[in-house]
Amino acid sequence: MVDLPGITRVPVHGQPENIYEQIADIIMEYIRPEESIILNVLSATVDFTTCESIRMSQKVDKNGERTLAVVTKADRAPEGLLEKVTADDVNIGLGYVCVRNRIGDESYKEARKVEADLFETHSLLSKIDKSMVGIPVLAQKLVHIQATIIARCLPEIVSKINEKLNTSISELKRMPKTLSTVGEALATFMGIVGSAKESLNKIIVRGEYDEYLDDQNMHCAARLVEMLNQYSGELQQFSADDLTGNFMTSEIQVLEESKRIQLQNFLPRTAFLAILQKKVEKVSHIPVDFAEKVWTYIEGVIMSVLMHRSENYHQLQLSTRREVYNLMEKMKERSRNWVTEIVQMERLTDYTSDPAYLNDWNGLMAQQQKFMDALENRYVIALQIEGLGEVAIAGLMAYEKPVLVQAFDLKMRMTAYWKIVLRRLVDTMALHLQFCARNLVNKEMEEEIVKELVGRHDGAIEGMLEESPAVAAKRERLNVSIKVLSESKNVLANIMDKMATNI
Repeated sequence: MVDLPGITRVPVHGQPENIYEQIADIIMEYIRPEESIILNVLSATVDFTTCESIRMSQKVDKNGERTLAVVTKADRAPEGLLEKVTADDVNIGLGYVCVRNRIGDESYKEARKVEADLFETHSLLSKIDKSMVGIPVLAQKLVHIQATIIARCLPEIVSKINEKLNTSISELKRMPKTLSTVGEALATFMGIVGSAKESLNKIIVRGEYDEYLDDQNMHCAARLVEMLNQYSGELQQFSADDLTGNFMTSEIQVLEESKRIQLQNFLPRTAFLAILQKKVEKVSHIPVDFAEKVWTYIEGVIMSVLMHRSENYHQLQLSTRREVYNLMEKMKERSRNWVTEIVQMERLTDYTSDPAYLNDWNGLMAQQQKFMDALENRYVIALQIEGLGEVAIAGLMAYEKPVLVQAFDLKMRMTAYWKIVLRRLVDTMALHLQFCARNLVNKEMEEEIVKELVGRHDGAIEGMLEESPAVAAKRERLNVSIKVLSESKNVLANIMDKMATNI
């Protein structure tokens, strides 16, 4: 039985401005459940049809099937009370009980005697049916109503108890086993590492993501492809030549500085290498930054999986987080060294066996005569070269023909070869990262973590024997819940057995 607060509309004595809404919310919380009996206390001095409490009752109990009205202060307003409780204009399904409250220092026994005399002898109140007056009648009605409701609700209550009990038992079973020895802790640790390795194999190596359907950041294969495409686009964009006002000026300047005593129709290799070195130097930071970005992403994926697998072992998480960070720093350093070496090779050497180089160069050189003819035509300021786009040529008319012929050849050789360089920077990077990621997941991660954590003596493994406060509290809560629900189930079973026997 819950004594709910009376409805207050006007705040007084420092009450909050929304006092009505707060009280209304409390009342509705308790009267809404179908197994609750609504004991609606009304004063005989008021008009029932205007009572706020009646309106609230009708919101949750439209037919009045579980609402019982108690009319107080019957001795203060006896006129018309009989008509009010028999007409039932407000649809009180369980009926009315008129009572007289205790006054002053009256004992319970004295108050009941006065009440009985009142409804027996009063000229108006004595006309009310005896089944509708007095505290004893109210008590009997409540017992009867409560028994009826319990009988009706028992099957559903039993069902809810069973459902909650099964849920609690299942949740308790899913919790990690309480570890009591270092051997058990070590076995659990190896199991965590093994399951994390399998998950990371699926996510990083095989490109599967069924374990993280709704977390796109864990769809590793797709994210790596996006990063690789972005890296390729950045290389292309960053190294793009100026085809407007500076077309071929770099080549002409380099050729000028590469002059030597030789036949004029030879293209100096030093000029080609000088142009190549400038272009490689310009983009040299992009592969390094990309490798750092990829390993940072992979580190996040690995950390997420390991933290999830070891979520019940706080001490292990701290140690594992540190070891993963150290391992990933090694991977980043290894890739930085490898990328730096690859960039240096591209910078200092010029070679490819890819037939695409000669094909592209021949296609570009086939347009040389068109280029020279356009220069002789003083009115042409731009030319469309297939494979390059539109180039500005007005600034080149001041140079002699032999220089322009050599510069055009140098430009086209570099254009054809640079495609090969960019393709190698993308392809070798993709192969390197896939190879290193596979080795990391299948071999290095497990070896490093196990070697560090098992070989050290800082208590990381032993710390698994002690549950974190959150896990211990959850286990205790589930055990208490299972105990209470089991006892409740037994009590209800006994009640239902007795009810069945009495039928």
